[in-house]
Amino acid sequence: MKPQRCVAEGLFEWPSDEPTVSGSRCDSCSFVTFPTQDACPRCGADATTPTQLARTGTLWTWTRQRFQPKNPPYIGTEPANEFQPYGVGFIELPEGRIEARIAGDIDQELRIGMPMELTVVPFATDADGTEVLTYAFRPIEG
Repeated sequence: MKPQRCVAEGLFEWPSDEPTVSGSRCDSCSFVTFPTQDACPRCGADATTPTQLARTGTLWTWTRQRFQPKNPPYIGTEPANEFQPYGVGFIELPEGRIEARIAGDIDQELRIGMPMELTVVPFATDADGTEVLTYAFRPIEG
């Protein structure tokens, strides 16, 4: 098995059979941000508490990324002709909306409002062969 790492430390809890994304809750107004922040963008308070966001939500909106994004910020190193398209969308969680990859077949049927759950998927491979993982949401079957 090749070594693995998260795309960014502290972004999501992994390894885990039930991964969660890491946010922060404002100690003054309770506003939740993702990813974590040291200050509240709503009220300006500088005290927040780390919090794990819900693992399930609904698809708020989505699109399909069919061409290779610019590098940076995209960290993929594959040639453009080897780029694998992926879905991306906003997931409505109880704490608020977050942007995420959508796991599964690029042409899978998606619909606004469908139930989604958090998962972890391969994102890229480092020069040393380490597989880089990121969080994503996938449709809940049934």
